[in-house]
Amino acid sequence: MPDLLLELFSEEIPARMQAKAADDLKKMITDALVERGVVYEGASAYATPRRLALTVHGLPARQPDTREERKGPRVSAPEGAIQGFLKSAGLASLDQARIESDPKKGEFYVAVVEKPGRVLPALIAEIVPEVIRTFPWPKSMRWGSGSLRWVRPLHSIICTFGPETEDPEVVPFEIEGVSVGDVTRGHRFLAPGAIRVKRFDDYVAKLEAAKVVLDPARRRDIILADARNLAFAQGLELVEDDTVLHEAAGLVEWPVVLMGSFDESFLAVPDEAIQATIRANQKCFVVRDPKTGRLANRFILIANIEARDGGAAIVGGNERVIRARLSDAKFFWETDQKPLPGYEDQGKPLDQRLAKIIASNVVFHAKLGTQGERIERIAKLAEAIAPVVGADPVKAARAAQLAKADLASEMVGEFPELQGLMGRYYATAQGEDPAIAAAVEDHWRPKGVNDAVPSDPVAVAVALADKLDTLIGFWSIDEKPTGTKDPFALRRAALGVIRIILDNGLRLPLLATIARASFASTDRVAGNLLDFFADRLKVQLRDQGARHDLVDAVFSLGGQDDLLMVVRRVEALGRFLGTDDGKALLAGTKRAANILRIEEKKDGAGAYAGGADTGLLTEAEEKALYAALQSAKQSAAAAVAAEDYERAMTALAQLRQPVDAFFDKILVNAEDARLRLNRLKLLEEIRTATRSVADFSRIEG
Repeated sequence: MPDLLLELFSEEIPARMQAKAADDLKKMITDALVERGVVYEGASAYATPRRLALTVHGLPARQPDTREERKGPRVSAPEGAIQGFLKSAGLASLDQARIESDPKKGEFYVAVVEKPGRVLPALIAEIVPEVIRTFPWPKSMRWGSGSLRWVRPLHSIICTFGPETEDPEVVPFEIEGVSVGDVTRGHRFLAPGAIRVKRFDDYVAKLEAAKVVLDPARRRDIILADARNLAFAQGLELVEDDTVLHEAAGLVEWPVVLMGSFDESFLAVPDEAIQATIRANQKCFVVRDPKTGRLANRFILIANIEARDGGAAIVGGNERVIRARLSDAKFFWETDQKPLPGYEDQGKPLDQRLAKIIASNVVFHAKLGTQGERIERIAKLAEAIAPVVGADPVKAARAAQLAKADLASEMVGEFPELQGLMGRYYATAQGEDPAIAAAVEDHWRPKGVNDAVPSDPVAVAVALADKLDTLIGFWSIDEKPTGTKDPFALRRAALGVIRIILDNGLRLPLLATIARASFASTDRVAGNLLDFFADRLKVQLRDQGARHDLVDAVFSLGGQDDLLMVVRRVEALGRFLGTDDGKALLAGTKRAANILRIEEKKDGAGAYAGGADTGLLTEAEEKALYAALQSAKQSAAAAVAAEDYERAMTALAQLRQPVDAFFDKILVNAEDARLRLNRLKLLEEIRTATRSVADFSRIEG
């Protein structure tokens, strides 16, 4: 079957845009083919700094024929309607239509429109220009006198189509004077000549011979392997960095790995600051000395050329830039540890930075006050949370006071990604307790789904206080996330609180903690905020394979603000519902709830409270259910009070057989009104018994 090869050759495409551009090209072309009824076996897209390439294989030679019946007007319709029908259906006369009858609408015309499929090259010649003109680049440019826009000037297009057994044909089309053919070019410097290609395999092989590695994944593999080997040859270890790896692979077509060095005096700067400097300015890797665990005064860069001098000039240029940037970093590092002019009487250097933040009245949010006021709130809340999580309240308050101080440092001003980390270094340098210094760094965590959560009690207290203050504050001013919009990252803050609580096994009553926050409106927002935590917890548990309806079933009991116990209850409930007893009891409970819901419309809500009258239990199945309910309720309540949810489920499992027998033998809506009411009260007791664990009516299935 024929294959399509497409290449769009241009000036350099920014590395950050390449992966999405390749995906977009593949989707737009294949979607357009499918819309025209064309199926294919597979498609792959690739990107280098100067080209987007796509191969679609297993295509048919032509589009399938189509046959469509088009209903027309009534036979008695006006002439204008009939002529319009003939024109739209492509018919020369009514002789080409047939007449059908409908009992209600009478006789009407029907046209059978048959369209022969077009050959694939004609379709491709229609699709590709349309895709190019509508391509969704984040930024594009127009050049020359034409109207065509592309990320950078588009030089040429390869578009070939044909089977493996024959030479493919060039699909001809016009687009703003850009040449379309079967010719591309190799590496800009190493092999800039024209290359004539046929199909995809031929294209890849000839590019490789012309010093172009088409597949970005393979370029990454080459870079990583060569960088590891080069570091190993020097007795060092590569510090792997996905950000640098992907960026470098997007900057070169023929990766060449080289090593440079910098003055050892710069190693006085923290390793993370050195790595951030080298990564941000030169997109280079750093290396580690395995003997010390510290960075070595070497770096690895990725060139796009095999230089005649072995790369000496390239390395030298990078070394000059890195030397200047590390000089800046060293200056910032040393400056941050000196007394801050005008704040010398405010204590240690980090305290002086804190004093500067407070004095500058930097606004955190127009409705939530300044950063200084926020720091004070976090410190008070951390102090209150500390005993609950096993932390020293004094240390927690001190760590919270210093946690944001490094935001006023020179180093964090230059490298915002180092916030917290530099605070730990500065706190350690000024002699703070190790737990306080660690909390200054860790209170930002978790920064993402793969980031570790803080585990030291002081860090836990500060991290929770920081995130809860943010959530409570924005809820109090009604600035909640809406749809996909979450400008203040409140969903991430809530998930952070959940992960810290669950990963550390903490018993933190959220409602009581919210009440301690420094906002007068916390009583109003507490319920809504707890619902938000329930939604985020559902997301968290769903990712772990748990059912969201079980979370609803537990939260609907009300007052369930101990997330650790909620999760344990959900887990026990999930295991119970996986058993035959659990499934049967769920079905019986739902049946009882449905009957109660219907009958309450007649008798009113609360009509069945108070428990069944034993004197009106006339049948053996009623008596057995009543006895089982009293035993199960007592046992389940005691187990829940002891937070033994497995035992609570075991107690409820005793209800399976008597509930089944009751529904099998007993008519609930008896003619005797007293018996009917008493039996409905018995059903209410089933609902009450199960609600000691969860609201079974919220459970699906």
